[in-house]
Amino acid sequence: MTPALAGGAAVLLAAGITAVSVEPLRRLALRLGLTDHPGPTKAHARPTAYLGGLGIVLGTVGAAAVVGTWSGWTWRSTVLVSGALVVAGLGLADDITPLRPSTRLLVESAVASAVALVGFRLPLSGLWWVDSAVTVACVVVLTNSFNLLDNMDAAAASIVASTAGVLGAAALWLGAGPSAILLPCLAGACVGFLVHNRPPARIFMGDAGSLFIGFLLITCAISVAPAGAAPAAAVLLLAAFVAVIDTTLVVVSRQRAGRTLFSGGTDHASHRLRRLGMPTGLVAGVLALTAGVAAILAALVLYRPTIAPVALGLAAVLGAGVVFALLGLPAYPATEVAAVSAPRTVDREG
Repeated sequence: MTPALAGGAAVLLAAGITAVSVEPLRRLALRLGLTDHPGPTKAHARPTAYLGGLGIVLGTVGAAAVVGTWSGWTWRSTVLVSGALVVAGLGLADDITPLRPSTRLLVESAVASAVALVGFRLPLSGLWWVDSAVTVACVVVLTNSFNLLDNMDAAAASIVASTAGVLGAAALWLGAGPSAILLPCLAGACVGFLVHNRPPARIFMGDAGSLFIGFLLITCAISVAPAGAAPAAAVLLLAAFVAVIDTTLVVVSRQRAGRTLFSGGTDHASHRLRRLGMPTGLVAGVLALTAGVAAILAALVLYRPTIAPVALGLAAVLGAGVVFALLGLPAYPATEVAAVSAPRTVDREG
């Protein structure tokens, strides 16, 4: 099977599996009472089912298993998928019964450590223990950054579909191991989920979905990163560009407001753009377009690592400018300022 045919099959199959499986999962969630209720720190207006993330998992893993039998499935693919499944299980447990932040971080760190120790490390210094430690920290932080991105209808799925689609195409072109199949499958699954998650969303992906897509995207980006501190850092930063901006914005905003980091809030980039008058669908589109442009730059670094310092500088300048501009927009409406946010690792509105 040619790379183009394998990639196309992966996207279509993953999208189909996810689109078909989400509706039964929505009904199951409603039957079990697994719903996210509106609140002062949340943007949605009606109770909405969870479990959509399981559809993304089914689509990604199912398509990867089928296409992998044609194009080659290796133990490296198994390692990445196994780690993502464990993280998805952690998110599902948190969707059902909120877990302590320490419990989540402990499990995420253990999974990231296992992945790093079997060879999926950022090739920064050439010292395995240094590269492993940095890799674990990056995987945990960025996985949770994507968890935070699941804060508005279609936002997280659109961003990851855009990023995974571009990086997946680059990985296919370069023949870059398991990511050449897993990334197109992830992109397709996110597209299939958008059938049900487009505004107004009928179902949310929950922590099971947001942690899964974040972990798999980040570890796949690490697996294709070129050797050297600048190229590896550039690919990782650009793959998570929107997530890094959003997390930085949230951390700074909550510190300024005297709020705990783990409290919910409509202080994300998507919420601020929405307050400018943008429709929800347009906000998701703008974020996805931004992520796609950053992913194209990451793909260029994969093709020509020597441009990494320029790419890093450009990303840093643009990212800082965006954060500075968004900090000037309203973060907390009056109803939210008056509300007391319950401390929780991450809820629907992060």
